[in-house]
Amino acid sequence: MPQMKFALLQTGDRLEFVEMPATHMYQLTALNRRLHKEVEKLTAEQIPTLPHVIAEFDNLELVSPNCTIIGGLDYINSLEQTFAAVDEKAYPLISLLTEIRALQAQLEQWYEDEVEV
Repeated sequence: MPQMKFALLQTGDRLEFVEMPATHMYQLTALNRRLHKEVEKLTAEQIPTLPHVIAEFDNLELVSPNCTIIGGLDYINSLEQTFAAVDEKAYPLISLLTEIRALQAQLEQWYEDEVEV
């Protein structure tokens, strides 16, 4: 079984748990930091609200029925769709989308390789 890690993401009072391959967790954290740094430069009317990665875990056992774990690829797919929908005119949004899509492609390949094994 592959080694997985979990990220705790926070948006306001809302918490999300994202499960990622351990080998890719640092990329999620780095992408999140980069997006936060760059999202302030967007000039579009509808700027996405981004959660902050506030913790990483090697193991996670949820005890609250109100919490769920989001798969890493599902989270990245949703992030890509959110940023692809931004109607940005002044800032080169394509660079952010390229970073999101690079991690998306890596995760797709990782999951494909895991299915083959």
